[in-house]
Amino acid sequence: MTMAIAPDQSGSGPARAVAVADTPLGYRIAKRSLDLVVAAAGLVVISPVLAGFALAIRLESSGPILFRQERVGLGGRRFVMLKLRSMHASADEELHRAHVQELIRGGSAHEPRAGDRTWLPITADARVTRIGSFLRRTHIDELPQLVNVLRGEMSLVGPRPPIPYEVDVYEPWQLRRLSVPPGLTGLWQANGWGRLGFEDGVRLDLEYVDTRSFGTDLRLLGRTLWQLVTRRQF
Repeated sequence: MTMAIAPDQSGSGPARAVAVADTPLGYRIAKRSLDLVVAAAGLVVISPVLAGFALAIRLESSGPILFRQERVGLGGRRFVMLKLRSMHASADEELHRAHVQELIRGGSAHEPRAGDRTWLPITADARVTRIGSFLRRTHIDELPQLVNVLRGEMSLVGPRPPIPYEVDVYEPWQLRRLSVPPGLTGLWQANGWGRLGFEDGVRLDLEYVDTRSFGTDLRLLGRTLWQLVTRRQF
């Protein structure tokens, strides 16, 4: 495998090395071609939908329409991921930081080990707007990431890109989920989202890393689209 250096996410200490998984040339070409065609066509088709929700976001609360957040991608490289804004512009990120870091490594002696607890968003999050709640429930807030796919920062299928403060508390074996391009959906999302703890979800991501193929990507895209159409959470 090719080695890439991931900067230490805490901003101090030595760099962390993340092995970038070797990928057959034919699969790389097919995967990137699919990404470009679907992302470009998808953005054209959904542009009226995005425009309508952009107006709704602007009317409900002040602030930018797009939420830009630094994420960690292939080999530990950082990039800015796009979403439709679903929270008030003044929302404090520290609440989410504490929540996900506790899910990954925290917890008390009277609770299940953090990595075993189901990976779920904060319940009754007061930072989320009314339109934002709908956007999150339907995953429409994720659609601007088709731009990230066009840029080559993401793929349609792959492990979801973590926030740097999540990677801060990764164990070494968990870093391997950064060895392939991050995606809009993945094996964890299609097969266990909202039902698995962090460690079990990462194991699904690593299963994808080890068994990925063009056929697998097509199946995961199909399963994700079916779940969206039938309004089943993933």
